[in-house]
Amino acid sequence: MSQTADMIHEDALPGHESFLQPKPEWQPRYPGSGRLTGKVAIVTGADSGIGRAVAALYAREGADVAIVYLLEDDDAQETRRIVEAEGRSAITIRADVGIKEACNLIVEETLTAFGRIDILVNNAGEQHPDADITDISEHQLRRTFQTNIFGMFFLTQAARPHLSRGAAIVNCTSVTMYQGSKELLDYSSTKGAITAFTRSLSENLIEHGIRVNAVAPGPIWTPLNPCGGASPEKLEHFGESTPMGRPGQPNEVAPAFLFLACEDASYMTGQVLHPNGGIIVNG
Repeated sequence: MSQTADMIHEDALPGHESFLQPKPEWQPRYPGSGRLTGKVAIVTGADSGIGRAVAALYAREGADVAIVYLLEDDDAQETRRIVEAEGRSAITIRADVGIKEACNLIVEETLTAFGRIDILVNNAGEQHPDADITDISEHQLRRTFQTNIFGMFFLTQAARPHLSRGAAIVNCTSVTMYQGSKELLDYSSTKGAITAFTRSLSENLIEHGIRVNAVAPGPIWTPLNPCGGASPEKLEHFGESTPMGRPGQPNEVAPAFLFLACEDASYMTGQVLHPNGGIIVNG
């Protein structure tokens, strides 16, 4: 495990998946077919939730994985065990993506371990529910943007010199970017920025043969919401408002990240996929 201890901010989020009941479903649902054989992926927020499911599926498809996480050492080690159980190599990097120097170290340590970077998954994020815009402190506002969008800029900047033709970047936006969210004003605003970043970066990198896409999950059962990212009232009926009437599981989202990272999506860039339980959006 690598650690940038002096850069880590103390926060209740994203929370421990090991404490969560019921446990989120991260397990890949089908045998691998070698779609990422020989590839190296950096996955942020890979200790739990969607990030863990993505790391597990990428490993099943043949990729080695750099598992980037904030504070949850036990969860990160479990994700590493999962990747290695698929016969792939993994490293864990404890770092705050909202700090530029930390992102430089993430890339350096990935290159030291694996010698290349083929896929960058910008998945790490944080959210804090507030009933009124006046309840959002300046610190929270800055912190949410720092993690959710500044972190994507910083890590992409660090990785860019090492991404060759055929590389892929997959960002995690949200259904809240399209629907809005009255309790997540700052979070949903960052997700709008992420979608614009995805579309703009795709145009910027297309001539270099690097594809940039995004995934916009709906309500997914991960530690983020029950560990402080949603109000008790919202948690009581979490996901019930979707047409499917339930929250999604991380392993129902991970295949979208796989599709956008592999050659199956060779004619797609600047696009957003919507695993959201049937919510209709203009994407």
